[in-house]
Amino acid sequence: METIGKIKHRNLVPLLGYCKIGEERLLVYEYMKFGSLDMVLHDESKGGATKLDWSARKKIAIGSARGLAFLHHSCIPHIIHGDMKSSNVLLDENLEARVSDFGMARLVNALDTHLSVSTLAGTPGYVPPEYYQSFRCTTKGDVYSSGVVLLELLSGKKPIDPSEFGDNNLVGWAKQLVKENRCSEIFDPDLMKSGEAELYQYLKIACECLDDRPLHRPTMIQVMAMFKDLVFGYIIQRELTNNQWTT
Repeated sequence: METIGKIKHRNLVPLLGYCKIGEERLLVYEYMKFGSLDMVLHDESKGGATKLDWSARKKIAIGSARGLAFLHHSCIPHIIHGDMKSSNVLLDENLEARVSDFGMARLVNALDTHLSVSTLAGTPGYVPPEYYQSFRCTTKGDVYSSGVVLLELLSGKKPIDPSEFGDNNLVGWAKQLVKENRCSEIFDPDLMKSGEAELYQYLKIACECLDDRPLHRPTMIQVMAMFKDLVFGYIIQRELTNNQWTT
């Protein structure tokens, strides 16, 4: 708790304290006005009034990835999240993404590549395929889960929804559409007017994170570099467009 309490980053939820009352174990975090990304995206009764346009979703995707990259690469000791999902991405008053529920018994030595666990870690729909065989939490497992969150942002759909996917899940459904060259069907219709070309670029990053082979997935630092390239390219394109109009 002391180690986690010292970790400060703009894309992590600050742990303010903890207490033990009888059998209860309580963690006290800074209040996040808009609650979780899961609630805002999927629970119309609670978060439906807060509509996320593509600009907001893109900001959330980059912010949550930045928080995860900090845990993986900048924390000493390094932290494997182990349960990255949209309900663990909280949104502050500026809709800035803050990753929460990290570091519970998942502190690892800088030289370690994984953390062995006695039971399956993670949440169905977000768990990478290798966890079912190895019972090992890895940073590449977090990358996969982050890819699922990005797919949620792009599609507006839940990772598991029998009414939508039947026995399949969001990842399997999206991969099949990509294979059939029907990528446009993945995107939330509310986002299509925001610039379809950019959505395809972010979908490409999601697919790289969701590779079934852990070694073929990027690190979170590499994911952040890809995001930065897209943002920089968008700014350059916008400037060129503005110059064309002024000339």
